[in-house]
Amino acid sequence: MNNQDDLFGPPPGLKAPAYEPLAARMRPRTFDEFVGQEHLTSPAAAFRKAAEAGKLGSVVLWGPPGVGKTTLAELVANASDADFERLSATSAGVADLRRVVETAKRSLQQGRRTLLFIDEIHRFNKSQQDAVLPVVENGTVTLVGATTENPSFEVNSALLSRSRVFVLNALADSEIHRVIRTALTDEERGLGKLAIDLQPEAEDALVNLANGDARSALNMLELAVAVSEAEGKDRLDISRGIVESAVQRRVALYDKGGEMHFDLISALHKSVRGSDPDATLYWLVRMLEGGEDPLYLARRLVRMAVEDVGLADPQALQIAMAAQQAMHFMGMPEGALALAECAVYMATAPKSNSLYTAYGAAKADVEGTRNDPVPLHLRNSPTKLMKELEYGKGYKYAHDFQNAVVEQQNLPDAIATHTYYTPTRRGYEKTVAERLEKWREIMRGQRKPETEG
Repeated sequence: MNNQDDLFGPPPGLKAPAYEPLAARMRPRTFDEFVGQEHLTSPAAAFRKAAEAGKLGSVVLWGPPGVGKTTLAELVANASDADFERLSATSAGVADLRRVVETAKRSLQQGRRTLLFIDEIHRFNKSQQDAVLPVVENGTVTLVGATTENPSFEVNSALLSRSRVFVLNALADSEIHRVIRTALTDEERGLGKLAIDLQPEAEDALVNLANGDARSALNMLELAVAVSEAEGKDRLDISRGIVESAVQRRVALYDKGGEMHFDLISALHKSVRGSDPDATLYWLVRMLEGGEDPLYLARRLVRMAVEDVGLADPQALQIAMAAQQAMHFMGMPEGALALAECAVYMATAPKSNSLYTAYGAAKADVEGTRNDPVPLHLRNSPTKLMKELEYGKGYKYAHDFQNAVVEQQNLPDAIATHTYYTPTRRGYEKTVAERLEKWREIMRGQRKPETEG
């Protein structure tokens, strides 16, 4: 088995388990040791059966950090008795790929197959991904790519069409508990030879902070043990306080440029639309604390004000613009409260998408019907020629009529009866609806103007 990372292995004479971090030492050696991803690793899973039969083919493993993508690639290589070559897309280039391909060709001549594992394959640019395509297609290597990003967006369609995508999920809390307890009792690779008393509250804290990431859980456990060892006691008593002191705070699982960015902004928008201030605050804070650009969130809140609140509460747009100005003026962290105030205001405001729908309907007519000329009576007539051509003839000046509403056609003949804006009966739009119902009847000659009071 070949591996480009041998250069960074343990010093000569030092065994890897003693040298490597706990998370590396506890890496599963068989499918049966693997925690989580039962849909891929159980004895009945098609993925495992194909891997053990050496017929899995090229795959892309898509899932969050710390769920076993690298380990799964190694297990596939072991199960199929293939050489394992690993490249990291963050540091490898086309030259590294060519080296691996030449080695794979020599191995193939000797009857051995090569599994090429590309970690973070979404970071390979188009030309690098194109370079992988021929050797995957002709069978020189079997590709296993790992990505935390949606491969539909980040992996070339040609490469994706020659691979199967398997989704890995964040580990459940019960599975993280299993990972921690296995590390505490394993005397060969884990911490089983140490006298460790991990209090239940401390274990729960580790699980909570891990966010479904097994590697993170083991790294935090190892750090907590090191802090406890520094106290010089024979028995290592690890409390919740030690865990929180060692870890300080949860690492936010957020990628401003990736799929999670779009998932969270979608959740925020739909929580506002659904009039849920609690969920609105949660998703807003998740994004802000994850490092999202606060002015991006301010822009999105303006969008929500006009799309989902609309004229049911015209004040929402003013508040959204004020929040944007406050954030621009104060910055973070002070400006976060301005965004929170705006978001909660909109979540609790009456909702209407009537304006959003009306714009879409008018746009459809603009794009789908003839762009007829403006009716003559609505045209401006600043010159003598225009007046001779009857521009503006017959126009009725609204202010000369009761309530400034007059029977008059303002659309081209072909779409004269089309209605785009239909207000709801919620919030301020209830007033608009009642007013507009009367006005439209007057404009169409179906009702006489009312006397102004």
